[in-house]
Amino acid sequence: MPREVVRSLANIILESRRGLPLMVGIDGIDAAGKTSLAKEIAAYLIEEGVPVIRASIDDFHNQRHIRHQRGSYSPEGYYYDSFNYELLKACLLEPLSPQGNRFYRLNAFDLITDSETITDERIATHDHILIFEGIFLFRREIRHYWDLKIFVEIDFETSVQRALERDVYLFGDKKEILKRYQERYIPGQKLYFESEKPRAQADIVIDNNDFTHPILIICRHAAPKPR
Repeated sequence: MPREVVRSLANIILESRRGLPLMVGIDGIDAAGKTSLAKEIAAYLIEEGVPVIRASIDDFHNQRHIRHQRGSYSPEGYYYDSFNYELLKACLLEPLSPQGNRFYRLNAFDLITDSETITDERIATHDHILIFEGIFLFRREIRHYWDLKIFVEIDFETSVQRALERDVYLFGDKKEILKRYQERYIPGQKLYFESEKPRAQADIVIDNNDFTHPILIICRHAAPKPR
């Protein structure tokens, strides 16, 4: 992501602080560039001396037997069964909320070993900023926690092309990647778009179809909700 875009986003985040831990959700479909953006924003804020908590929905998956209970290629399974939102709220979102005690845990699941691995408890200060990235973040179960919602937008064709290069180590070959995206991931994302309309909820949209020339769109005044 170009430095000027990261700087603009970081400045909006800094201007949104109101004396409590600020929670920023970075949403978008698979391979949109959410993880890279979260890393770059976090690094920039840390350079500025800001305390940052960086976390991902990937560390709050359900176990495989739950994720695949409707079938390995089920789009409904992808959308409804992938993540443990109750555990995410208990470990991280509730503690950092206005009524929380600020004692939080960053990870609760190891996808490689398919097992729960809740990390040690940490404590946040009022100055901390949570940069949280992942898919399905603007679902009704958790969307009210985000003070600032960023949606990284790419089209489905771009998502597949990036995945064909990125995900070979996960699935072994490109035919399997294509099958999963066509049958599970893209239809699952379409379910999300139809039910929650995440782009319309965003404070900021980033058109990231071209990694080298992202387009930053401010959808509405980027300020946190009253607490």
